[in-house]
Amino acid sequence: MDDVNDDAKGGYRRVEVLTGPGRRRQWSDEAKARIVAEAMVPGAVVSQIARRWQICPQQVFAWRRAALQGHSTELAETGPAFVPIIEAPPVAEQPPAAKLTAWTPEIEIDVGGVKVRVATGVDTKTLTAVLRAVRAASA
Repeated sequence: MDDVNDDAKGGYRRVEVLTGPGRRRQWSDEAKARIVAEAMVPGAVVSQIARRWQICPQQVFAWRRAALQGHSTELAETGPAFVPIIEAPPVAEQPPAAKLTAWTPEIEIDVGGVKVRVATGVDTKTLTAVLRAVRAASA
């Protein structure tokens, strides 16, 4: 007669099926580059990308960091391209009459019922003096 509580017989009572990838998978550089490229897209959520590829988000962050630091040549190619800042050539000065006709105010300030229109490049000391004079006159 078999005893139900007899574990010495070595029979299995419970079977657990593990699904998903095994541990220590080897990722090709192309697969890493695809994952990192997905993570580099503005607005991408790393945890969703990691879930879709069945890896930890920390792994995606590590691969992305390695790509941005240039440790992996293939991963570095998928990173964002940074454009160097190039100084624009100076613009030719326009004659004073042309400046006045093309002038548009940058800021409008209402002080005591008076509108003061301020263009870019106005000296702050001059602007302060004008605003104080308008405020004193309206008081």
